[in-house]
Amino acid sequence: MRQMWLRLGQLAALSVFSTSLWAQTAGYPITVIPPGKGPFEFPQGYQTPWARIQIMVTEKIAPNLYILHGSQGLDPAHPDGSGGRVAVLFGADGVLMVDTENQQVAEKTLTAIRSFTDAPIKIVVNSHIHSDHTGGNVFFGKQGALIFSQENLREEMLDPPHRGSAVPRPDPAGVPAVTYRYRAPGVPAVTIQMDGETVDFIPMMPSHTAGDTIVRFRKADAIYIEDFYRNYGYPFADQANGGSIKGLVNAIDLIENISGPDTTLIPGHGTLVKKQDLLGYRAMLVDILAKVQQLRDQGKSLQQVLAADLTAPYDATTLGDTKESKERFISEVYMELKDFPPVVNGERQMPLR
Repeated sequence: MRQMWLRLGQLAALSVFSTSLWAQTAGYPITVIPPGKGPFEFPQGYQTPWARIQIMVTEKIAPNLYILHGSQGLDPAHPDGSGGRVAVLFGADGVLMVDTENQQVAEKTLTAIRSFTDAPIKIVVNSHIHSDHTGGNVFFGKQGALIFSQENLREEMLDPPHRGSAVPRPDPAGVPAVTYRYRAPGVPAVTIQMDGETVDFIPMMPSHTAGDTIVRFRKADAIYIEDFYRNYGYPFADQANGGSIKGLVNAIDLIENISGPDTTLIPGHGTLVKKQDLLGYRAMLVDILAKVQQLRDQGKSLQQVLAADLTAPYDATTLGDTKESKERFISEVYMELKDFPPVVNGERQMPLR
């Protein structure tokens, strides 16, 4: 506990602006390595070759805000890159990371960070529970990072959805030590002044999961929007972890309210976008919700709804489209419209928990 208070005291010291304030430079963001468009195909029985995956700087959002991503076409779960993006703010005050990538590439993630800064790793904030965003938590916790997350995420990590098998207790080094709760749409729960930047941790209503956080970098005019939006494959609401298709729509509306026309939006997967790029995504969600509702009202089964191929009008514009991602999306919509617990005080308790 004493160590916890010492580390919190160090964070309080970061509230003083760095003397080397910077202004966003014209020409940002810079795409260093464009994401692939696929389709990538993996033979039956394929296993991710972790030794072949490299973690690289793929985008520069501002002079001291970089994005890391893994090799493309090697990870069947995330063929546009190994796991989700990691955002790294760096400078004299230290390093703030958004997410930590997969556990198997944690050391490579640190090596990539050390290619542009020797500053100590001070803060990690987890955008959501999935292992391609939190897998490196233990490694970076042991580097000295203080880990932040929404309270729901910490609870999910300590008590994951039960799927018929015992789940080992997580290593305490990787469990978020500072938590916060969703209070109202778009309201930051934590604001940190660090490396000349103002960083807001904004907890979300249940959307991709029940413990989502988006991270706003005010000076860079950028928001890490994690996985509630993706233009690589169809939307994914992790319903076992409290996610919601309707929550995805609400999340898009929130982003439209808090971002400007030139704000860079950084999804965990796919390409960098602006808020106008979310409009088609929102329209597709609303359209599919309405069409599935109509078929359900007619008494159609899930298999009949899947056979209707409702995503056909959108397949040509969805990067890396696969039959699996389409069927998962439609199945999630069907289940949500069938019998879904309501959101209460920003939380949804799922039946698998």
